[in-house]
Amino acid sequence: MHDFSGSRRTLLQVAGVSAAAMAFPAMAQSAWPTKPIRFVVPFAPGGTSEIVARSVAAELSKQLGQSVYVENKPGGAGVLAMQEVAKATPDGHTIILGHVGTLAVNPYMLKNQPYDVNKDFIPVTLLAKVPNVFVIHPDVPAKNFQEFVAYVKKNPGQLNYGSAGNASAGHLAMEYLKLVTGMFITHIPYRGTGPQLTDLLAGRTQASSAGLPALSAHIKSGKLRAIAVGTPQRISGLPDVPTVAEMGFKNFETSQWYGILAPAGTPADVVKHLQEESLKALKSSAVTTRFAADNAVGGGGPSSEFAAFIAGEQKVWSDIVRRAGIHAD
Repeated sequence: MHDFSGSRRTLLQVAGVSAAAMAFPAMAQSAWPTKPIRFVVPFAPGGTSEIVARSVAAELSKQLGQSVYVENKPGGAGVLAMQEVAKATPDGHTIILGHVGTLAVNPYMLKNQPYDVNKDFIPVTLLAKVPNVFVIHPDVPAKNFQEFVAYVKKNPGQLNYGSAGNASAGHLAMEYLKLVTGMFITHIPYRGTGPQLTDLLAGRTQASSAGLPALSAHIKSGKLRAIAVGTPQRISGLPDVPTVAEMGFKNFETSQWYGILAPAGTPADVVKHLQEESLKALKSSAVTTRFAADNAVGGGGPSSEFAAFIAGEQKVWSDIVRRAGIHAD
C-alpha cells in the first residue's frame, strides 16, 4: 500500500498557496479607495460633461463608501486639466472625464501637448454617448436646417456660433457641419457650455451645437430652435427634428461621448474595480432615468473596449481636423 499522506499534504499546501494567491487581488482591491476620489471635469459647470460626471459620481460615492467629488477645471482646450491628472499619483484617487476633444482631436489640432493621451493615461470605461443637437437663436430668420444653411451662405461671416471651448464637442460638430455644407460662420470659444449658452440665449451669438441635456429645457421653452441632430437616426427626445444625414449629407455623424481615464501606472486591479463600479452606477435607476430623459446611451465596458473606441475616434477625427483645417482659435 502507498502512503498518500505526504502527497496529500503537498497538494493541500499548493492549494493553500493558490487560494492565498487568488485571495490577494481581492484584498488589494478592497483596499481601494482609502480616501475621497477627485473626479476632474475639464470644463466649466453647466454642460453635458458635468451632468454625466455628477450623475455617475453620486452613485459611485454610495457604492464605494468614499466621496467621489467632481472638480471643474476649464481652460486650454482641456489641456490644463489633462496635464494635472497625468502627473497625479496613479493610485485611483484622481481620475478625469475624457471626451472626444481631449482624446481624439487635441492630438491632431494642438502642436505641442505636454503629455501623450495614449501613453500617459489608462482608459477605464466609456460612460455615455450623448446626441449632438444643432440649435439657433429664434431671431435668426430661418425656421429649419435648409433655411439656416441658405441664410448663412447669403451672409458669410456675419453670424457667430459659440462652443464650450476649443476642441469641445460642439466646436468639432459645427466645424464638421461647416465642412460638409460649405458655410462660413465664425467660432467664438467659451470656457464651458454654461457660459456660451448665456450669450446664445441673449442673442449675442446666433448658433451652437451641444449635448441634449444642456439644451433640452431651452428648446422646450422656445428660447432656442433645434434645427438638426448629429446622430444617424432621429432621437425620441426631438422626434420632429431631422438628422443632418437626411438633409442630404450622407454618413454625417457626430455625438458627444464621455469616459473615465486614470493616470498611467494606476494598478490594473484598481482600474478593473473602478470599471465594474462604474458599470453598476450606470445601471442604477437614478442614472438610467436621467440618461433616458437625455437620450444618452450608457457604456460601462472594460478598459480594452474603451481603448479601442478611442483609437477608432482618433482615426475619424484626425481626418476631419485635417480636411476642415480645425485649429485652436
